[in-house]
Amino acid sequence: MKNNQTEKIIVFIDGGSRGNPGPSAIGVAIYNPKGDMLKSYSHYLGDTFTNNEAEYNALIFAFKKLKSLLGKKKIKNIELEVNSDSELLVKQMQGLYKITSLEIQKLFLESWNLKIDFKNVGFNAIPREKNKVADKLVNDALNQSQKLF
Repeated sequence: MKNNQTEKIIVFIDGGSRGNPGPSAIGVAIYNPKGDMLKSYSHYLGDTFTNNEAEYNALIFAFKKLKSLLGKKKIKNIELEVNSDSELLVKQMQGLYKITSLEIQKLFLESWNLKIDFKNVGFNAIPREKNKVADKLVNDALNQSQKLF
C-alpha cells in the first residue's frame, strides 16, 4: 500500500454490564472491507461500570488498539467504520444527542480526541443481531471473570 492511499477498516464494538453498574467487559472485532476478521479482543473492565461506560470503553479500546497495530502515520490514511448496537454512543459521537452524565462526558472527550487522528470515522447504529461477534466477546470476558471468583 502506498503511503497516501486510503485504506478502510471496519470495527464492531460492544460493551456490557451485568447489573448496571456491575461486572463489565468489552468486545472488539476488526475486519477488512472484504469481511475477513483481522483481530478480535475481549477484555474484562471491572465490577463498577455502567453499560454506557462499557460501550465507550470498547470504542476507546478500539481506537487505541488500531493506533498501536498500525502506527500513527498509517492511521492518518484510514477510513474507519465503527459499528455499535449502542444508539446512544453512536448518536453522541455523531453530535446528535446531548451528553448529560459527567462520566460519559469524560469518555466522550477521550474518544473524540482519539478519533481525530484517523482520516475519517463513520459511526453506524446496528441491530444487536448484527453485532453477535462483539457481543460474544463481551460475554466470554464476563463469563471468564466470574470463573475466577
